[in-house]
Amino acid sequence: MQAFDGINVVDFTHVLAGPFSTYQLAVMGASVTKIESPRSGDMMRPEGYSDAMESVGRGTQFICQNGNKRSLAVDLGTEDGVGVVRELLKTADVVVENFRGGVLERKGLGYEDVTAINPGVIYCSITGFGRTGPKADHPAYDNVIQAFSGLMAATGTPETHPVRVGPAVLDYGTGAQAAFAISAALFQRSRTNKGQRIDVSMTDAALMLMTSSVLDAQVLGNSPAPFGNQNPDRPGYSLYDASDAPIMIGAFTAKQNSDLWRALGDEERARTALVETKAETKATARETASAIAAVIRSRSADEWEQHLNEHGVPAARVRSIDETISHPQIQSRSVMQPIDVVPESGAQLHTPVAAFGYEHDGPSVDTLAPALGQHSEEILREIGYADEEIKSFAERGVIAVAS
Repeated sequence: MQAFDGINVVDFTHVLAGPFSTYQLAVMGASVTKIESPRSGDMMRPEGYSDAMESVGRGTQFICQNGNKRSLAVDLGTEDGVGVVRELLKTADVVVENFRGGVLERKGLGYEDVTAINPGVIYCSITGFGRTGPKADHPAYDNVIQAFSGLMAATGTPETHPVRVGPAVLDYGTGAQAAFAISAALFQRSRTNKGQRIDVSMTDAALMLMTSSVLDAQVLGNSPAPFGNQNPDRPGYSLYDASDAPIMIGAFTAKQNSDLWRALGDEERARTALVETKAETKATARETASAIAAVIRSRSADEWEQHLNEHGVPAARVRSIDETISHPQIQSRSVMQPIDVVPESGAQLHTPVAAFGYEHDGPSVDTLAPALGQHSEEILREIGYADEEIKSFAERGVIAVAS
């Protein structure tokens, strides 16, 4: 029995942050019904790098966070469509939505509307800026929140910033925050029998992901200067060029810096590093960085990674994502699980499922991301609609069913 077996989630979300939050519930056993427009579905369906997958609405940017879900394609612009969803909401434990403020309220599917028919529901809204404040109604995507939150300005170097972080880290970071909030609310309800309204902001999530930098900015009265790959105050915590590729070294503590110098063959510096003050390290940082760089250039990045790790020094060659996911370390973990096959090549696709493992009944992805409307008929039968009603809805475009 998984943690969320028996929990029913109605998912009004689209793009990345919202679907990722409900995906995290789904891989732990929750029954997630994804509400989509019959005409287009989730806007990520046609996004990815496989033309064959995109042409059938199964782009990689859709399937990676919609496994284990069922798709109900229903037109919320019709009275019958809203009626269908209201019937479904009567049995929901959790509702998650990431529309702009007021969209679901105008359709009679807002928090007050849902709690009137289901008082114990947990209703989670995910927006760019939150439900309150002067920007509450403003639209946003990951890149916009990176700009607004200060993340872009903190990335890069003093000469080349701001720099957008490539992957959609704030979408996924927000989704993780929302999944945690929902999980906590479910636990709270198990003790109080009360539902909950949850307000998740991508901007707030961004600040959470930059917690120490947020405090540093307050102490300084301005933002710390971005330093990119070379930490100007901690030369042991920087990027260096080995003979063939760059390697990131993470010697932060005095002990790690001592171990670094011992691994580099300098016993005198190893002894000095144990007693050196922070001010002394900063004062000699440029000279120290040059000394480290000169030695690192003598061997390959893979050799240094192995050698430094054996000496207790955090270090890794800079890898591309494709290298990382094929590494024996990742292969030994359960984070990546098979989900689909690339039509063009026949290659097996694996998707990240969860960043943790359980001894038993842990996270798993057992069913593929659904086709648009794949479960429309099935879901309507479950909530009491007769076959003739379902057929009428389909003929009138109230629902769509997968062909």
